[in-house]
Amino acid sequence: MTNQKHFITPPDDLIKQWLGEFFGRSMVDAELSDSERYIAAKSSQWGADQELEACLCEVSFLNSKALAVCVRAARRPKPPSLKEQALEALKHAPGPDYPNPITLLTADEHALIRRALEQLNDD
Repeated sequence: MTNQKHFITPPDDLIKQWLGEFFGRSMVDAELSDSERYIAAKSSQWGADQELEACLCEVSFLNSKALAVCVRAARRPKPPSLKEQALEALKHAPGPDYPNPITLLTADEHALIRRALEQLNDD
C-alpha cells in the first residue's frame, strides 16, 4: 500500500478520473493543481490509516500488542529525519566530494538543508 516515499498517494490519472466523475466531464487533458493533489493524497492517507487501525484492532484480539506495533511501524514508517534528507540532497549538490559538480540544489532541497542546519548547535 505504501510507496518508496512512505506516503499513500493516488496517481494523477486516478485523481483526474475522480474529478471527472465529480464534475461530470473528462479531465484527461486537465492539469492538476497542487491543491487537488494535496487533498487527494491526504484523503487517501486518512483512509489507509483508518483501515490500518481497524486491522490492528483485529490483531489486538490475539493479545499481541507487539505484533500490532511491528505492523504499524512497517506499514507507516517514519519519514526520514531532516539530517537524512539533507544528506540525501547533498549527494546531488556540487562540491569536491560529489561526482556531479554541475548539479544545482532545488529550492526545496535548499530549504531542507537550511532547516536541518538551523537545528544544529553552534558548538
